[in-house]
Amino acid sequence: MKGKLYGIGVGPGNPDLMTLRAKELLEKAQVIAYPVKKLGEEGVALNIISQRVDVKGKEVVELLFSMNPDDEVRKKCRAEAMEKICGLLDQGKDIAMVTLGDVSVYSTYMYIDRDIQKRGYETEVVPGIPSFCHGAALARLPLMIGEESVAVVSLAKRNNENAEKVLDAVDNLIIMKAFASIPAIVEMLNKRNIPLENATVMSNIGMEDEYLGPLDPNREYGYFTTVLIKKKV
Repeated sequence: MKGKLYGIGVGPGNPDLMTLRAKELLEKAQVIAYPVKKLGEEGVALNIISQRVDVKGKEVVELLFSMNPDDEVRKKCRAEAMEKICGLLDQGKDIAMVTLGDVSVYSTYMYIDRDIQKRGYETEVVPGIPSFCHGAALARLPLMIGEESVAVVSLAKRNNENAEKVLDAVDNLIIMKAFASIPAIVEMLNKRNIPLENATVMSNIGMEDEYLGPLDPNREYGYFTTVLIKKKV
């Protein structure tokens, strides 16, 4: 009998924000798989679950998902991860693949889930709390209220033009993967006479070096940085 693959969102960083369903499945799974950008590096999602789930006695598998800008390199990494996962599923092992935040928000896991299903394996997606929801709660800010609109964009590829178009069309904009694009965001706001005070930075939310506060152009931010822009305050 083949095993089942679970894609599990473990939340933004604080292990107490992991769902009960996530904890239950992690405790039952024979294999814990976690993504890394480079082999041998620390697995952030693995560190989160290890604070609430005993992973001793489980098979812990590192999966490489390169952030190389070359699409072919990233596809090759996904293909290799697929083969590793399928091999374990064929042994009848249930796999819990963990990812930060929510599985459906810019997560590589969703590529894996689609392709694993096509090969005839059973999968399940377990949602988690996205970092921008946690950050908004900590800042006591509504992501949207009343009839307001909200959009989520990524600046991983520094697609500033797309972000600007979206900002012009909505009341509230969530910019993810913004750590290297703070100067561009400042310029975007200045061009539209939107005060910097209308932007809230949520950096490494739920982690030890968490920063939650106003957009400071002179400050360095961590990799997991999101900016919430509210045109009406």
